[in-house]
Amino acid sequence: MNLVATLLKEHSKTQCNKIVKYVGTDARRFSNLVAVFLSGPYRVTQRAAWPLSCCVERHPELIKPHLKRIIKNLIRPGLHDSVKRNTVRLMQFIDIPRSLQGAAASICFEMFQNPKEPIAVRVFSMSVLSRIAKVEPALEKELKILIEDQLPYASAGFLARAKKVLKQLG
Repeated sequence: MNLVATLLKEHSKTQCNKIVKYVGTDARRFSNLVAVFLSGPYRVTQRAAWPLSCCVERHPELIKPHLKRIIKNLIRPGLHDSVKRNTVRLMQFIDIPRSLQGAAASICFEMFQNPKEPIAVRVFSMSVLSRIAKVEPALEKELKILIEDQLPYASAGFLARAKKVLKQLG
């Protein structure tokens, strides 16, 4: 399958599922999807983000060799919201190695606290931070305070996730 041509053909759930099925558990095909996602151009990167996150949701082990580059990609200026959303979304399905937790936490705290970020990006960031806080309890208190500060102004989606995360944090 020519991933770039497939991604440009149409942007739909059907197309996303077709790519996810094609990749399956094949590490080489997944590496190709990551390469397409990271190299662009803009429209291809944007469209590759969704199947990438779906592949990781189904087969989290596939992301391990690429995670450092994926996290580093989040700090690129001018990223489309879908790229941020799907990148942070995929991070909530994996155990982030200790060596990358600091960078991931820093990026997620920044996006979580930024009121200009879309709700989905902020909510997924909250979930990633919650997972990191399980292995780094020092982050729990800070995360709880930040969540509680935002509750009075939160949307329904944010509130639902915040309650779930606060319950997990104890």
